[in-house]
Amino acid sequence: MLFLIRHAESIENATKYRGFYENPRPWTERAAHALSRDIVGLTPRGFLQCLWLRKTLRDLLTGPGPEVRTSQYRRARDTAALALPDLNHGVTALLNEQHYGAATYMTKQQLYASYPEGAQDRQMRKHLWTPPGDGGESLAVGVLRRATAFVDGLPPAADVVAVTHHTTILALCAVLERRPVTELVDEARMRKTPNAAVLIYERADSVFHARGTVQPDC
Repeated sequence: MLFLIRHAESIENATKYRGFYENPRPWTERAAHALSRDIVGLTPRGFLQCLWLRKTLRDLLTGPGPEVRTSQYRRARDTAALALPDLNHGVTALLNEQHYGAATYMTKQQLYASYPEGAQDRQMRKHLWTPPGDGGESLAVGVLRRATAFVDGLPPAADVVAVTHHTTILALCAVLERRPVTELVDEARMRKTPNAAVLIYERADSVFHARGTVQPDC
């Protein structure tokens, strides 16, 4: 079995439009990257979601201890540490959030003013949009490539719990369900995967099958 978990609610999730995105952006590009990956932690609600995850995963994981994988981002690592405190956690860049390059924590207004050549893709074809600057990756290419590598590297027998991010979950679902990324993006416009939700996949004959989603009650 594979259990995909979107990290619990982070400070960024809770205060996105009144704290992290200012115009002009108060941080340098490098500082924005460090803030996003290493500083942003969980809210009190996120902590409660982790306690919910601890109980929920205890009920879902019926076999021997699973292998746990997290992204390099603090909010994912903290979620795994609180939800699965008794297990070893492997950290992998394959589960990282989409890298937004020079656009990290830029408002759309500042982004379009600074990089007008990418405005149309960002507005109309977000899955194809490649953020400007070093490391910027699109969902349909860079993130999907990482998701494919992660799924290809899964152990054939062990249960795996993967704690990751909204955009990366879109790519992972596209790989696991053999669906176009565009379909997942369209669905996400209607409703994102909630923080701390658990997406359950079962592998049979080397093919993964979706077995439902469990969502937090807090």
